[in-house]
Amino acid sequence: MQNNKMAGIWQQISRNQILIPIAALLLLALFNLIADPSFFRITLKDNANGDPVLSGQLISIIDSGSELAILAIGMTLVTAASGGQDISVGAAIAISGSVLLRVLCGSDSRSEEMQAPIIVAFVIACIVSMLFGAFNGALVAYFKIQPMVATLILFTAGRSVAAWINNNELPIVKDPSFSYYGNYIPGIPIPAPFLIAIVCFVVTWLVLKFTTLGLYVQSVGINEKTSRLNGLNPELIKLLTYVLLGLCVAVAALIKVSRISTINYSVIAKDIEMDAILAVALGGNALSGGKFNMAASVLGAYVIQFLTTTLYKFEVNAAALPAYKAVVVILLVVMSAPTVREKLSALVKKINGGASAEKT
Repeated sequence: MQNNKMAGIWQQISRNQILIPIAALLLLALFNLIADPSFFRITLKDNANGDPVLSGQLISIIDSGSELAILAIGMTLVTAASGGQDISVGAAIAISGSVLLRVLCGSDSRSEEMQAPIIVAFVIACIVSMLFGAFNGALVAYFKIQPMVATLILFTAGRSVAAWINNNELPIVKDPSFSYYGNYIPGIPIPAPFLIAIVCFVVTWLVLKFTTLGLYVQSVGINEKTSRLNGLNPELIKLLTYVLLGLCVAVAALIKVSRISTINYSVIAKDIEMDAILAVALGGNALSGGKFNMAASVLGAYVIQFLTTTLYKFEVNAAALPAYKAVVVILLVVMSAPTVREKLSALVKKINGGASAEKT
C-alpha cells in the first residue's frame, strides 16, 4: 500500500513541468557548494556611484539573467500558440535599443542632455518592437510560413536596420539616470533588471490568471482546427503572442542599452534567441506547442544563467562555453521529454511491484 502511494506521488512529481528546472538548479547549486562554497557569498559593497549594493555570484546571476527571463515569457507564449520559435529576438533587441537611443539623443549622438523623457522613448521603442512582432506574427499566422523561417528575415536584416536607424553611429546617453534601469536604482541594493523581471512576471501571471488568454493560446497550440470550431480565431491569437513577445523584447532592450548607456549593433543580445528557446525547453514546455508553464520557463532562464556564471567562475574558455552549455542542456531537455519521464515512471512501478512481491 505504501509502495503504491509512493509510486503515485512520484508520478505526480514527474508530470510537473517545473521539476526539470528545479532539479537542474539543485544540481548546479550542489556542484558549486562542493567545488567552491564562496560561490554563494553575498556582500554589501559600494558601487561606482557610492551607493551600497548587494554583490556576489548569485546577485550576478539574477542580474544578468533578467533579460533572458523576460524574453522567456514572450517566447513561451509564441511557442505554445504557434508550435515554433522566434529566432529574431536578438536582432529585434538591437532595433528596439537603437530606436530608444535615437529618441533620447535626437540628431546628436553625443548630446549632453536627453532630447526626450525616458518614458516617451521607451513607449516609442515598444510600439516599434510590437510592430516588428506583428510582422513576424502575420507571416506565421496568415501566410502559414514556418515560424523559424518567417523570423529568419528579421534575424538576417535586423542588426543592419538597427545601425541604419542611427546612421551607423553609436549614440551615448550621458544622463546618469538612464543607467538606473540596467544597473542599480539609488537606495535599492537589488539590481534593477531583476526587479523589472519580477514586475513582468507578475503582470503576465495576473493576465493569464484573470483572462482567457492562456486557455486560448493552449487551445490553438494543441489543435488549431478544433479551436476554430469552438469559435476562436487562431490567426489572431498567434499574431497577439508575437506582439506580446515584441513588448518583452522592448523591455529587454531597455535593460540592455541602459547597462552601458550605448549600443553595439553586432554584439548586443548576441545568441540570446537560442538561450530563450532553451529556457522554454528547460521549463518542460513542448516545443511543438500546446500546454505551457510560464513559471518553469522563467526559472529555466535563470538556470541557464546559473550554468553560464558557473562556467565563467571556473575559467572555462569563452569560445568553448557554447559547447559545455549545449551538452548540459541537451541532457536536461532529454530528461524532460515525456517519453523519458514515462519510462522512469514505469521503472519506479516495476521496482515497487518487485518489492511488494518479495514482501508477500
